[in-house]
Amino acid sequence: MTDCIFCKIVDKQIPASVVYEDDEMLCFKDINPAAPVHLLLIPKEHFDSLAHAKPEHEALLGRMMMKVPQIAEANGLANGFKTQINTGKGGGQEVFHLHIHIMGRPA
Repeated sequence: MTDCIFCKIVDKQIPASVVYEDDEMLCFKDINPAAPVHLLLIPKEHFDSLAHAKPEHEALLGRMMMKVPQIAEANGLANGFKTQINTGKGGGQEVFHLHIHIMGRPA
């Protein structure tokens, strides 16, 4: 068993306010939002950060990035949003499971 909080959310061991889910990824509301809308999009497969992505993750990462605008629009961010990927301690990463922040203010 892993101690990764995001893996526990994927496994439904910890509740989260899920806004999108498919076979490969999960998106949920950040519990400490830095914006009125602050979502976290994660791959269901665990890897620590963007720096730990392997060539076999290329298609998954592409699908995640293509899903971001759809998730943003579905959550009130049709006029624009900010994405952020923190990588490593020096990059401000706090949870070591790759995640994409989707943030903004609803129109």
